[in-house]
Amino acid sequence: METEELGIAVVTGASTGIGFASALELARRGYKVFAGMRNTSKAEPLTKVAELEGLGITVVPMDVTSAVSTDAAFTIVRQSGPIDVLVNNAGIGGATPLELTPEHEHRAIFETNYFGAVRCIQAVLPQMRERRSGTIVNVTSMEGLVAMPNQIPYSATKWALECLGEALAHEVFRFNIRVVNIEPGVIMTRIFDNSTEATRYDKQSPYQPIMRRNGKMFKAGFDANVQPKRVAETIVTAIHAPDYRLRWPVGEDAEGMFNGRRAIDDEDWIEMGADLSDEDYNRRYEEYFGIRLS
Repeated sequence: METEELGIAVVTGASTGIGFASALELARRGYKVFAGMRNTSKAEPLTKVAELEGLGITVVPMDVTSAVSTDAAFTIVRQSGPIDVLVNNAGIGGATPLELTPEHEHRAIFETNYFGAVRCIQAVLPQMRERRSGTIVNVTSMEGLVAMPNQIPYSATKWALECLGEALAHEVFRFNIRVVNIEPGVIMTRIFDNSTEATRYDKQSPYQPIMRRNGKMFKAGFDANVQPKRVAETIVTAIHAPDYRLRWPVGEDAEGMFNGRRAIDDEDWIEMGADLSDEDYNRRYEEYFGIRLS
């Protein structure tokens, strides 16, 4: 039985992780997928699966930090027809207190995570508006819902993308364009390997307790072992849900942070930066967010 063709989807950052899983999931559901990658030498794992399963996936060079590269990629895609779905997934991270984060790293994270998404949205929006049809998916993070210490540049980009998604959803609602924000918690991807240069841990730093506790949050996420496929499945569900919803947390940690942060005062969250014992900090974290730290 052949899968019904649902249209054209573009996925950025598709060489690994969430982008890789999303490209496959969309293709399996019947989309003709264009998988954008900054480095197409990493395309073989995706193309092998696509060939094995007979999926309609085409790899296109796309560096979302470059207007020239982005424009060229979308020119290639449009030759196959109008774009029905855009998944803004390309992203980079880092974990360093703000005082120790060089400005160029802060700007680089914004250039990929925020301005890269803006470039792609502006590339697809005119045609979606004219057709009065389409979906824009922004892969943000639970850190777009909670201001995360030790990861301020990353968290700030995801807050910015959350804001963009909410405001854009309002702007384009009259044109029958759906905008959704997907907010994964800790997912088992290579973003952590790819963020090593912007990640610092120093036992002698006055920020060491913040660094260590940020690491404990990620360890709890690693223990939960949520795979990229779960995010990909959520993306497909959000695209086709009969009742529109803007925000889609993925993972128990994301759900816990999403609900818990809204249930406490700003000052309660900020006061967790005090000189607390591990026992006190862990107790508060579990009480507020339902996440047990070891």
